[in-house]
Amino acid sequence: MSSPCIREASDACFHGCSPFLSSAPPDPSSRTPASAFRSDFAMSATSSLHPNATFTNHESLSSLQESFCSFAGAFPQFTETEQADRIREQEYHHLSSTEHVCLDYSTGHGLFSYSQQCIAGSVPSSSSHPPVLSSTTTYLEISYKQVNLRAQLAYGGLESELELRTRKRITRFMNISEDDYAMVFTSNQPSAFRIVADSYPFRSHRNLLTVYDHESEAVESMIENSRKRGARVKSAEFSWPRLRIRSEKLKNMLVGKSSKKSSKGLFVFPLQSRVSGAPYSYSWMGMAQENGWHVLLDACALGPKDMETLGLSLFKPDFLICSFYKVFGDNPSGFACLFVNRSSISVLQSSDPSLSVGIASLIPSSTTRLEEPIASSEIVELETTSSPEIEFRALDHADELGLILINTRGRCLINWLVNALLCLRHPDSEDYSRSLVRIYGPKVSFERGPAVAFNLFDWKGEKVDPKLVQKLADRFNITLSCGFLRHVWFHDETQFDETEENRGGHISRICVVTASIRFLNTFEDVYKVWAFTARFLDADFVEKEKWRYTALNQQMIEV
Repeated sequence: MSSPCIREASDACFHGCSPFLSSAPPDPSSRTPASAFRSDFAMSATSSLHPNATFTNHESLSSLQESFCSFAGAFPQFTETEQADRIREQEYHHLSSTEHVCLDYSTGHGLFSYSQQCIAGSVPSSSSHPPVLSSTTTYLEISYKQVNLRAQLAYGGLESELELRTRKRITRFMNISEDDYAMVFTSNQPSAFRIVADSYPFRSHRNLLTVYDHESEAVESMIENSRKRGARVKSAEFSWPRLRIRSEKLKNMLVGKSSKKSSKGLFVFPLQSRVSGAPYSYSWMGMAQENGWHVLLDACALGPKDMETLGLSLFKPDFLICSFYKVFGDNPSGFACLFVNRSSISVLQSSDPSLSVGIASLIPSSTTRLEEPIASSEIVELETTSSPEIEFRALDHADELGLILINTRGRCLINWLVNALLCLRHPDSEDYSRSLVRIYGPKVSFERGPAVAFNLFDWKGEKVDPKLVQKLADRFNITLSCGFLRHVWFHDETQFDETEENRGGHISRICVVTASIRFLNTFEDVYKVWAFTARFLDADFVEKEKWRYTALNQQMIEV
């Protein structure tokens, strides 16, 4: 269930709370049903706070109850996702008991629930004092294989019962046909990308073309290995400020000057940015395939059920990578999966197994530890000698909610947060330069993904170090991430006033704060992010924390 304060606010909305919706929408007869729906959604999002509201002091913010009341009025469809609140309360009680706002799980899908691991420890607990898990608690571990990708796909090998069950469950969850795709486990996401680079025939298919508006460890690892093997590396560019793909340039790179369809290379493509939330069309995969490219679909930033959309069945990529972590808000370790279209296996080259480290086996963990500090610091160890009966309860929860509810929840929360952040302005300022928050990428939009990239600027217009913002957020029990935007292009160099290096209309790197929403996040989570961000409207708060940050050598901030 939702927290008491949210339930109280929800009850209040049924007793005269106004949704603050515009009273004069555009003439619906002039729009298609789809465009009308998206336009109405954007209007609802921008009115989810009081219309035309701006906030110049963190003490003047609407309360949590008032804000949720307006939110629920603007997004009535959000109430249909209450099942996610029940799952959170029953299976992830650590999030509420610690009041932890977790917005840094930007890639991958959860495998297990927190409560599930508690049960596995078999130590009695009470609702008021739930057991606390040791960081060593886990259901499975990774063991490395020395084998190249083509050999693993062609000849396989003995598969343990644990691996068989895990593979089948993940394949079903990802809505992928085992008749069409073979799968290998890898130790992590960068390993999966690197393994493809080590096996792809760049001598005959020379090009590597990527579509990322941000710096990615996995993609950088692939680029490094590909260059060593003779690849010509290219990247799509993104127009400031919405970070839309520069379509004409990407089209020219995909089509090329030659009319030949074969031997273009490898096109690496995500359906949305995990940093900015910018969405990309499936049609880019179709264009790449029509012009002789092999396609690698990066599914790591997709929502839990996004693979159920029509696109995958129409444009079957040659490679697909997804990643999984163990427990949301508790244990981010995990593994990745590399799917290879069976019709594309013959394209791969045999590589030196000693150089292709990353293909992995899954093995049962030898020990499960559970700590119960409330009772008597008791520690129970469960020795595992055979494959356990593992329930992937987090995957079950996503299946239970389904594509529509998960996307509805994320869409409502991220658009409310984006709109709320843009309503924060320094006193006596109305122009863009005096806004507290600068959003990079799409703003309020029905199509945007559940992630946002932003920076904060003080009353003098100077950028606040994103790492400082991240560390201060951690003090408030809010976990955010930092990242770097890349390949951003400006029509006019004067459009950009930050200090990162500017190279002829291109900014090489822009450091940003990022927040990513999953279906277990609540309205209270995004409200807390808004309230924390609003503290930077106080010039004394900013200066004091900057000084503290410097005094502690930028390593730690404590009060």
